Amino acid sequence: MGYNAGFSRANNEGIRQSEADTVLLLNPDTIILNNALELCLQRLTNSSHIAAAVQLLNPDLSPQITGNFFMKGGLNHLLPLPYLGKMLRSIAFAAKVKKTNVQQSSAEENVDWINGAFLMVKKSAIEQAGLMDEDFFLYAEEIEWCSRLKKVGSLCVYGDLQTIHLQGESINKATGSPEKGYFNLYDRKGLQLMVSQMVRIRKQFGVGWLLFHLMMNTVEIPVFFICSIIDQLIHLRNPLKEWSLIAGFTKNVLTTWGLLFTIIKNKPHFYKMF
Repeated sequence: MGYNAGFSRANNEGIRQSEADTVLLLNPDTIILNNALELCLQRLTNSSHIAAAVQLLNPDLSPQITGNFFMKGGLNHLLPLPYLGKMLRSIAFAAKVKKTNVQQSSAEENVDWINGAFLMVKKSAIEQAGLMDEDFFLYAEEIEWCSRLKKVGSLCVYGDLQTIHLQGESINKATGSPEKGYFNLYDRKGLQLMVSQMVRIRKQFGVGWLLFHLMMNTVEIPVFFICSIIDQLIHLRNPLKEWSLIAGFTKNVLTTWGLLFTIIKNKPHFYKMF
């Protein structure tokens, strides 16, 4: 590509140059097990599904979330918030809200969107839904893409086929972040995650939901500060132990506010944050 193009742009170029009827997005930090790639291709080709994945595993072979469901307004993006997220999770469990993902897929599980670490798609569906949105640098791009693919046909996870996903090795080296997964909102990786999520919410759910999410992240700042002090005092620890996390989170929220009007306009913009 000649530059660090990110997930969407680089994969899109690969798709453009591909000649087969099916394409596979596959992370470099994956280990294919027991011919899972070939078997997935055979099943998808002979099915009515337009996209499929295999069950992702952690290095210890425990299941890693692969298939997911959409939640109104993308409310699941609030769950990583340090304290408000925990409160919302408790409310959701009490109300028996449908889970947003499949922890371990059955032999064939229909889902709304698939983790981009292993995402196999029929070229005919891409021709109808379009390529991935090139505004995204990293994170949330496959969610937005699957929302368009799902309008074309069904997506599934073949749970009896498996691939190990080391999860986050490349991005952690690039940003110096020690945390894997999607609950880190405090450093450069966290900023990219936060901005990409806001861009995805704007594109999929509209301006109203974007403003709601940004306000919730803003409310979290004083909640994080006050609850953190109380929590540390209760456990007889330094009350400012999490100060660096609070400061990092606050900086990321303010930076995201600075991009608000650009995100609202929804015109082409490369949201590369590092």
